[in-house]
Amino acid sequence: MENPTKFDQSPLYRWVILGVSMVILAVTMGQLVNGLSVYFVPIGATEGWSRGDIALINTCGLLGLGVGSILMGYAAERYGIRKVVLFGIAATGIAITVASGATALWQFYLLFFLAGALGGGAISAPLMALVGNWFVVGAGMAIGLASAGQALGQGGVPFSGAFLIEALGWRGAMMTQGLITLAVLLPLGLFLRDPPVIAHSAKLSDETPSGLPNSVITAWISLAVIFCCTCMAVPLMHLVPLIQGRGFEAPQAGSVLFVMLMVAILGRLAFGKLTDLIGAIPSYFLASAWQTVLVLGFVFIDRLDVFYLYAMIYGFGYAGVMTTIIVTTRNHTAPARRASSLGIIMAFAYAGHGLGGWQGGYFFDLTGSYHWTYANAAIAGGINLAIVAALWITVRSRARVVVA
Repeated sequence: MENPTKFDQSPLYRWVILGVSMVILAVTMGQLVNGLSVYFVPIGATEGWSRGDIALINTCGLLGLGVGSILMGYAAERYGIRKVVLFGIAATGIAITVASGATALWQFYLLFFLAGALGGGAISAPLMALVGNWFVVGAGMAIGLASAGQALGQGGVPFSGAFLIEALGWRGAMMTQGLITLAVLLPLGLFLRDPPVIAHSAKLSDETPSGLPNSVITAWISLAVIFCCTCMAVPLMHLVPLIQGRGFEAPQAGSVLFVMLMVAILGRLAFGKLTDLIGAIPSYFLASAWQTVLVLGFVFIDRLDVFYLYAMIYGFGYAGVMTTIIVTTRNHTAPARRASSLGIIMAFAYAGHGLGGWQGGYFFDLTGSYHWTYANAAIAGGINLAIVAALWITVRSRARVVVA
């Protein structure tokens, strides 16, 4: 932390950290997680590429995000979160801007992989860890607010992107989003600080609350999130083209996703609060069950008003998944290893996102329909529920042994 002032060392500064983190997560993760969804149809129309090939662009970005989350989690612990996040903002903005001029699929694959690895990987896990460290009390709600910012971006970036594409073409729209990232987020990133409670306190513990080795907890949650995020990715990446396939225009389809993710803001806040009330793992199980039960229903809808209603219901519950994953990681990994543990877990989460998005395009090309795409999402969600339930039972049984 450079040249601290009295204000940025006070507890009140945590709200500045939270606000800045929300904006950074909204703009960057909105582009990298599902911002490409509104580009599927226009890129396919102009370049002649298949839906699966275009979906693989997003998958490469998410795989890069996974690799970067691991490396940048360790880098944040060593060099400080602000430096790492500023680097990530620059990498994201530059890669997206350059991608707007790409003419071959391999160029998109490479640029989006770099945007994920050097950009998103340096932003997502480190910022969530920073917010959790600033909010010693009420961390669940704070992380819920931070992830709500990401939800705002995941709805707002595709929604605004649809209008930019209509006005500027898909290349002009992509360039505009990259330049906005650089112009807005680099100045905001300068406000990030390490919390004084961490800077001046005793060394954080290497022990997990349950007594399980940190590596075991991290691996267990990592396995769960692969399947959880495979399920989650399908509506995020393929709801817009599904609705377009029903004969609706891109802004209409994008508006359904936008409404879903606006409701998701409330869901992330609600589930963040729920983790403080009933615990992180039960909340994670509930949110996962919500999305698993409902995800297949999208393929049976053909009216726009029903899409809006169903997306709102689905969005509230699905939204709790990422919040509860992050709080579960915070509450059950060793405090001294939170940033690196979260980086590893987010790596597997984004790998699951990439798998879900890619298989959606693959099975659409294979069958000409989205039925198997969404059915596979429900199957993956069921596997995740079994893994989370096993973790919940194990942690509870160890807690009873300690009490006895």
